[in-house]
Amino acid sequence: MTFPAQRPRRLRKTELLRDLVRETRLSAKSFIYPLFVCPGSSLRQEVGSMPGVFQQSADCVVEDCREVESLGIPGVILFGLPESKDPRGASSLAQDGVVQCAIEAIRKAKLNLLVITDVCLCEYTDHGHCGVIENGEVANDPTLEILAEQALSHARAGADIVAPSDMMDGRVRAIRKKLDSSGFSDVPILSYAAKYCSGFYGPFREAADSAPQFGDRRSYQMDPANAREALKEVALDVEEGADMVMVKPALPYLDIVRQVKDEFRIPVAAYNVSGEYSMVKAAARNGWLDEKRVVTEILTGIQRAGADFILTYHAKDAARWLR
Repeated sequence: MTFPAQRPRRLRKTELLRDLVRETRLSAKSFIYPLFVCPGSSLRQEVGSMPGVFQQSADCVVEDCREVESLGIPGVILFGLPESKDPRGASSLAQDGVVQCAIEAIRKAKLNLLVITDVCLCEYTDHGHCGVIENGEVANDPTLEILAEQALSHARAGADIVAPSDMMDGRVRAIRKKLDSSGFSDVPILSYAAKYCSGFYGPFREAADSAPQFGDRRSYQMDPANAREALKEVALDVEEGADMVMVKPALPYLDIVRQVKDEFRIPVAAYNVSGEYSMVKAAARNGWLDEKRVVTEILTGIQRAGADFILTYHAKDAARWLR
């Protein structure tokens, strides 16, 4: 027998061979596309730090959703930019709120899409934090009832899935209890279970107009140095009734995605966040990298790490490339 006896290159000779033995198969069916909804009609304004991403009125969101559906992407997640803000985020509960109206518009269009809604207060409070402020600090327990009411309002409007992103302790239980007692026991909860206090959220805060007006979010979002704590957070959310869990951001936390996937028998999502998106867009525009190749590699890596589905601003482009 000549050396080497094992020649892995034999299976890399042609695209047909490579495809035959490919371990991770990226598909548009694994994507969720984020959308930013603003008041008004016929409004579509590009986010400066996120080329190709827009703040849109509900009618334009519906048109975007038609394209999403046509590309084989199974769902969208909605973030709201309200007309007015206050210390407690009251507009997030309104029957005619921006997200509620967008859900209803998508439903009226009879699109075959999952509609997921972000449940949080940061977009709706005048201080930009994810909970109510008491004595200069984000108060955990007083925030829970507002989050539960927000989730209920989304369910009433027709949301398929509610996704709390606030990182308040006990919010999954509060939301599950509110949904169940109000006749929405079939609405699943996708919990942002391991959401880190990351530097990669900057462009999102421009898109959602949600930057904190004082301090930061370290008292409720996770320390980037901690991994065991992520497993604790996921375990607590599963115990409280989460049907699916999310790790956010994706790229710096692929080890967390893998650990969560190995530890829990529950669907795992990863959020390929705004900063990750904007870095690729900026480098591609400067000719420093091949956008299609790099985005496909990134999304494959996230899926290979264990994500069952990926929230990504690249979803539409990636779906076209995969075709």
